[in-house]
Amino acid sequence: MKILVIAAHPNLQQSRVNKCWVTELRRHPDQVTVHELYAAYPEKAIDIEREQALIAEHDRLVLQFPLQWYSTPSLLKQWLDEVFTTAWLFGPGGRAVAGKELLLAISIGGAEASYQAGGLIGYTISELTRPLQALANQIGMTLLPHFKLYGAVQATDEQIESSAKQYLQYILNPELDPRIARQRMLDEMKQKMKAAQ
Repeated sequence: MKILVIAAHPNLQQSRVNKCWVTELRRHPDQVTVHELYAAYPEKAIDIEREQALIAEHDRLVLQFPLQWYSTPSLLKQWLDEVFTTAWLFGPGGRAVAGKELLLAISIGGAEASYQAGGLIGYTISELTRPLQALANQIGMTLLPHFKLYGAVQATDEQIESSAKQYLQYILNPELDPRIARQRMLDEMKQKMKAAQ
């Protein structure tokens, strides 16, 4: 499985969490391709064909970003708008990303308790990322469970380093697809039933 991480932090060198995550990923170039969006496009002029070709070469697409005003950073939104064109996605030859996997890796400044009903924000991360979930559904991608780090602002260096290692292992996990996990559970149940007979 080939994994592409689109790292979209507007100020990556000043970031504690996203910079640490990218550093950890870059230690494993044989397993993960890291594409720093803001470094690649400082003038915000996106090379659409290059990006589409990069996506086409990979099986799992990870969008890594800090939650900013309950959404993605602006260049990531621009990237989605410009790269995921209707002609490319649904044109001749089929659906360009159908069957690929999409995973969101999000650093969140606030505490997890803030992101739930009755919390300070009042919405879960799942609710706030619905547009990306809808996009994945529309274009035939399998949306995998998000990787999240809450409390990024208060996190210690040790917690951030630990999260980077967890993040790498998480995105490398081939069984994140809920369909695979469900099938494995069914297979295990069948084996137990056979053993009990």
